[in-house]
Amino acid sequence: MTHSAETLILLNAVILAVTDEVPRFLVTKRGERAPGDNNPALPYGPFEPSHHRTLEIALRGWVKEQAGLPIGYVEQLYTFGDRYRDPRELDGGPRVVSVGYLALVREAPPPGDAEWLDCYDFLPWEDWRGGRPGSINEVIIPVLNDWSQLAENKPETSARQERISIAFGTVEAGWDSTRVLERYEILYEAGLVIEADRDHSVQATGSKGGMLSSAIRKSTQAVTGRVAALDHRRMMATALGRVRGKLQYRPVVFELLPDKFTLLQLQRVAESLAGVDLHKQNFRRLVVNNRLVVATGKLDRNSSGRPAELFRFRRDVLQERPAPGVGIPARNAN
Repeated sequence: MTHSAETLILLNAVILAVTDEVPRFLVTKRGERAPGDNNPALPYGPFEPSHHRTLEIALRGWVKEQAGLPIGYVEQLYTFGDRYRDPRELDGGPRVVSVGYLALVREAPPPGDAEWLDCYDFLPWEDWRGGRPGSINEVIIPVLNDWSQLAENKPETSARQERISIAFGTVEAGWDSTRVLERYEILYEAGLVIEADRDHSVQATGSKGGMLSSAIRKSTQAVTGRVAALDHRRMMATALGRVRGKLQYRPVVFELLPDKFTLLQLQRVAESLAGVDLHKQNFRRLVVNNRLVVATGKLDRNSSGRPAELFRFRRDVLQERPAPGVGIPARNAN
């Protein structure tokens, strides 16, 4: 194994849109990948200090070039710099550090080499709109409990069990929808997502203790979603958790809606992101009482049934208080 002192800085964009009540990530064939990897990849581009004045300006340029989309709301997510996140580093390639960004857009047809994919294809245990996914209790929790027993000692076993119960909502506090990354990291560490085998998870995560058998890992991987290039599914999990947290204190959901919308459309978009069914009356009460929207005096005549009133986002709320989120008044999902 050879090592390179060179470091390459890349910019990755997790671009999220909601269409027909389905949250989707934009992936592209020109995304960051290792040789021979044909899995979905996020748009990316290198940061060139001599050419780009800021990271965000560089990101916007790469996204427009690769995905054909001008992006509005953007925020930096996290810096992903684990050793060997790009396997070419093992053969003397540069250390690849990727600065991840979250971008929210209204879905538009992408160019021929890009496509929108359902985010819950990659993170299926996160969609609770139809109730607690059966795979959690039937497959994931039992296998993770077995994995916890393979730890080197009792304190580590207890630590693993605590992480599992908190992350997957088996404690009294219940399911916390924002812990998306924590859940993915546990599944990765236990070898229950395909990326773990691909990345040689024992070395990559520093996991101690015995590993589950290959047969158990592979059977569980069948229910833990679609694989993405490199560590891009970790980036997706980070982005979804960030959006869910922001729903409660920032009006980010309006970035994904048309200028005029019904309250039901607003609720459906919020539900698709939160991954839970919301209490209709409580949700509407929060939105209206917090003066997040204003009626337009027009009706939506494109929907079936009785025409619903159209609203728009009241932007003045941004200047009136620091945390104008829609909240997540979920029905009992545990």
